[in-house]
Amino acid sequence: MGITLGENQYGKAENRVVRIYRDSPRHEIKDINVGTALRGDFAAAHTSGDQGNVLPTDTQKQTAYAYAKEKGIATIEQYGLDLAYHFVDGYEPVHGARIEIEEYAWERAVVDGAEHDHTWVRKGQEVRTADISVEGVGDDQRTWVVCGLKEFTILKSTGSEFHGFPVDEYTILQPTTDRVMATSLVAKWRFTTTDIDWDAVYTGVKAIIVKEFATLQSLALQQTLYAIGSAVLEAYGEIAEIRLSAPNKHHFVYDLSPFGLDNPNEVFNADDRPYGLIQASVIRDDAPDAGPAWTMQRGWMG
Repeated sequence: MGITLGENQYGKAENRVVRIYRDSPRHEIKDINVGTALRGDFAAAHTSGDQGNVLPTDTQKQTAYAYAKEKGIATIEQYGLDLAYHFVDGYEPVHGARIEIEEYAWERAVVDGAEHDHTWVRKGQEVRTADISVEGVGDDQRTWVVCGLKEFTILKSTGSEFHGFPVDEYTILQPTTDRVMATSLVAKWRFTTTDIDWDAVYTGVKAIIVKEFATLQSLALQQTLYAIGSAVLEAYGEIAEIRLSAPNKHHFVYDLSPFGLDNPNEVFNADDRPYGLIQASVIRDDAPDAGPAWTMQRGWMG
């Protein structure tokens, strides 16, 4: 029986980096969580413990903090690209790098009706993400950027139906033409280029997600996800595909009849588990190869 080393990578996860820009009386803040992972000629480290080619994970951590100052964090996408190119171009044993970043948003505190110059309140709407993959050097180098958001909780009180499903002896769910639909959405979209106005596209995609969710008379959450994905691809030719994951945050009409009360879809029990998990990808027919864009993500190499 032959045994070989399969795909592998190593790096430093959960680097919490906060960058304050203090070059004017009105300060700016960037709050991010950075994970780095390197791939390359590291077989000896696994098979014999030889660390000769292994750039320490602590060095990766220190680079992430140093680059927050040297390169800055204008956008998490450009910061991630800077880190990835540094590792791949600067260390011969490294053939590829993956940088995963989450950004936590803050809004300025309001004091006496005016925004404060150096105090913020944490916003809880969603977490912005960027996954950067770089493989190879020189003319053979290729780059993949996947941007997105997670923990984006959105709810509408009507405009959602669910009926026409198969029924068997274990089915107790009743069909409905008017229900609450809510989810904590994860969305990630893959670009075909790095020549992007990252902030503008992020804002635009988020607006499309909200519009399609709100305005579609939805017969299923699956239909909503496909409508979101299609609208994003129609709006942005530089996006090759989008993947969406939507846990169904169920809201069940509560039975108030024991108290002699009618409840016409006004009072609900919000169940957090178990929940339906709806996932879909929407992709262009001519989308370029995804390469490692979706593989070897932090925590698992699936």
